[in-house]
Amino acid sequence: MPTTYRPIVIGIAGGSGSGKTTVARSILERVGEKHIAYLPHDAYYKDLSHLPENQRAQINFDHPDSLDTPLLIQHIKQLQRGQPVEVPVYDFTTHSRTAQSTRVEPQKVILVEGILIFAEAALRQLFDVKIFVDTDADLRFIRRLQRDIHERGRTLDNVIHQYLSTVRPMHLEFVEPSKRYADVIIPEGGFNTVAMDMVVTRIERLLSRDA
Repeated sequence: MPTTYRPIVIGIAGGSGSGKTTVARSILERVGEKHIAYLPHDAYYKDLSHLPENQRAQINFDHPDSLDTPLLIQHIKQLQRGQPVEVPVYDFTTHSRTAQSTRVEPQKVILVEGILIFAEAALRQLFDVKIFVDTDADLRFIRRLQRDIHERGRTLDNVIHQYLSTVRPMHLEFVEPSKRYADVIIPEGGFNTVAMDMVVTRIERLLSRDA
């Protein structure tokens, strides 16, 4: 059924380990999940199950080409039209999509989070509000190291090699330059309570406007 309101589309970008997910979770908790359709760009990595395992690990996952951004754009537009979407479920240990998906219903707020979402012009133009989470490189690396070892089954050597060979170069080439497109820059992410208060207040005002 078509929506009777125009959804607000919010993009949250920033380097790997910057705290984007913390910001997104804070917005979800404070604004209310019932108002928000959440789309993480990480879920849209291209399926590599057709490649041998040793070749999958050699893919540059920090380059825009590694992500199925056209599908993400399609899903945002479907949600804007009031249609539910099936978000892929990605297995980071095997670098492949699972047979499962997560159903996301249309809401008044569409929240999109990802490292490279401001680097893609076609995606960027869909956002009403663009937030960039700006965190020092050393903190981002430590957070990524902890996450990849504990949540994604990576080894210390593998994380360090990936960071030096692709994560850092791609951050400098794509992520950092995309910061200029942001409407709001939040230092230290979700731990910046003053900035989060301002962002949440802004979203609540937009929601009340469309109520």
